[in-house]
Amino acid sequence: MSASSVVLLPYAPSSVAVARQRLCSDLQERGVYKDAVEDAVLVVSELLSNALRHAHPLPSGQIRVSWEWNEEHVEVAVSDGGAATEPRAGRPALSSLGGRGLGIVEYLASTWGVRHEGGVTTVWAVVTVADTMGNGRVSTPEPALRECG
Repeated sequence: MSASSVVLLPYAPSSVAVARQRLCSDLQERGVYKDAVEDAVLVVSELLSNALRHAHPLPSGQIRVSWEWNEEHVEVAVSDGGAATEPRAGRPALSSLGGRGLGIVEYLASTWGVRHEGGVTTVWAVVTVADTMGNGRVSTPEPALRECG
């Protein structure tokens, strides 16, 4: 079983909370275990924050957030109007106040990358949602302990 969602949001910082809440609710409704929900929500938050900070909006003035879920993973993606530089994970100094977003994505996602289609740049990441127990079996999903938000 798989499902996908696409959300067009205003090119504004408030869209981060909206995207987080929608993704969290969607994954919880599908029975994804809480650690995977939290990882996916953090990844989409970092991708969207980076797009808002470094890129231009889509021609519509919006930004697109999408995710595709199956029983093994969720692929989250943020599409924008592109930037002057290519998204890449940085290695900031310990005293730096920023620059860790794609490093966090790199750590939490099994893979991530960038696609360019016309004037649209999409940064995507795949987060594993199957909670394997080391023996190839998938554990029972554990409901989230807190509400999305």
